[in-house]
Amino acid sequence: MTDVIDELHRRGLIAQSTDEAALRAHLAEGPVAYYAGFDPTAQSLHVGHLLQFMVLRALQRAGHQPVVLVGGATGLIGDPRPSSERQLNDRDTVATWVGRIREQVAPFLDVPAETEGLAGPLYVDNLDWTAPVSAIDFLRDLGKHFRVGKMLAKEAVSARLNSEAGISYTEFSYQILQANDFRELHRRHGVTLQTGGSDQWGNLTAGIDLVRRTEGATVHAMSTPLVTKSDGTKFGKSEGGAVWLDPALTSPYAFFQFWLNAEDADARRWLTLYSERPADEVAALITESLERPAARTAQRALAEELTLLVHGPDQLRQAEAAGRALFGREDLGSLDAATLTAALEEAGSTTVEGELPTLAQLLQQTGLVASLSEARRTVKEGGAYLNNERVTDAEAVPPADAWLAGGWLVLRRGRRAIAGVRRGV
Repeated sequence: MTDVIDELHRRGLIAQSTDEAALRAHLAEGPVAYYAGFDPTAQSLHVGHLLQFMVLRALQRAGHQPVVLVGGATGLIGDPRPSSERQLNDRDTVATWVGRIREQVAPFLDVPAETEGLAGPLYVDNLDWTAPVSAIDFLRDLGKHFRVGKMLAKEAVSARLNSEAGISYTEFSYQILQANDFRELHRRHGVTLQTGGSDQWGNLTAGIDLVRRTEGATVHAMSTPLVTKSDGTKFGKSEGGAVWLDPALTSPYAFFQFWLNAEDADARRWLTLYSERPADEVAALITESLERPAARTAQRALAEELTLLVHGPDQLRQAEAAGRALFGREDLGSLDAATLTAALEEAGSTTVEGELPTLAQLLQQTGLVASLSEARRTVKEGGAYLNNERVTDAEAVPPADAWLAGGWLVLRRGRRAIAGVRRGV
C-alpha cells in the first residue's frame, strides 16, 4: 500500500506533503480515511478540479477510504482570492450547488456494489457541524487555537492585505472553518489525511495544527501542484471561459476539443498528470508525440481518457463522431441535434431568418471569407463545402433537404475552417 506515494510522485501529483516517511508508514498500516473538500462557489466544478480527483482515485485504488466534503458552510464564505473579495451567494443557491457538485463527484469515486477491495466514498457537508456553532463557541473553542500572525502570513491573505481592496473578516476567518473541517472529520470518521491544491497548503497545515492541539493526534496533508499552460496562462480556460464538468455548461464535444487542441508541450505534461495508464504506455505516447507531433497522439489520448471519465462512453463516441463528421470523415446525418449544436456553437455559427441567402453570402456571413468575391473564388477553386459536399454553384440557395438535425447547415472552407448556419424561426 506504500506504492501509491511512488505512483503519485511518478505522475507529478505531489507538490508538498507533511513528513513523507511518516505518511508512507501510516498508509502501510492499513486502510486510511482521507478527504478533499470542494466549495460550491459556482454551479459546477471545472477541469481545474480534476487533479484532486486523480489523487483521490489513486488513493482509493490503493485500498484507502475516500471522504468527499462539499462545503455548504465554507461555500457561503468563500476562500480568499489573491485579487479581490468573492461575491457571496445566497443560502438557497449554495444549497442547490452542493447537490449538483455531489452528483458530479459520483462518477469519479463511486464503485459497483460487487467490487471487492475498493471503498466507495463517504459524502459530507460541513454545514452539518458548522451551522450549530454559536459565535461565542466559534471564538472560544476554535479561535483561541489560531495565532493572528500566522494567519496573516498565509499567501492569499498577505496579498490581499497589501492590496487596495484589503480583506474582510469574513474571508479572513475561512481558514479557521477549513481547519475545523479536518478536526470534525477526524472525530467523526477517523480521517487522517487531507489533500488539496498547493494554494491551499496554509489551510491544510492549519487543520493539522488544530487536530494536534485539540485531539492530541498526528494527521497528514498532501498538496497537488499548480497546473498552468506552457505560455504561463491559466489552465482550464478556453475562449468561452472556464471548461466546466457540467455538460450543460461545457458540452462533451467542447470538453473533448479542449484537450485535443492543447499545445504539444502542454499535452505531454498533462498526460503524465491526468492519465491513469501504466507508466510505460504514458512514456510511449509521449515519445510518439515528440517524434510525430502532427499526429497529436498525446492530445487524443488525453481527450479520450478524460471525456470517458467525466462524461461516459456514449458521450465520448458522440464527441469523436462529431469531430470526424465535421471534417468529412463521417456522415453528418449520424449526429444527434444536441451534439451537432454543441460542435457548431464551439466552431462558430450564425443564424439566418427570412429569405435564405446564397451559399456565397453564407460563406461571408459566417466569416469563412471576407467578401462575396472571395466566396465565389473559393467555390470556383473547389475549396467550399456544404455538409461535406463540394459546392459548385456559389449563387445556389441550400435546398430544403440539406438541413441537418437541429436545423443546421455545416459550411467548410478548405480542410479545417468550419462554421454552422442555423435557421431561425
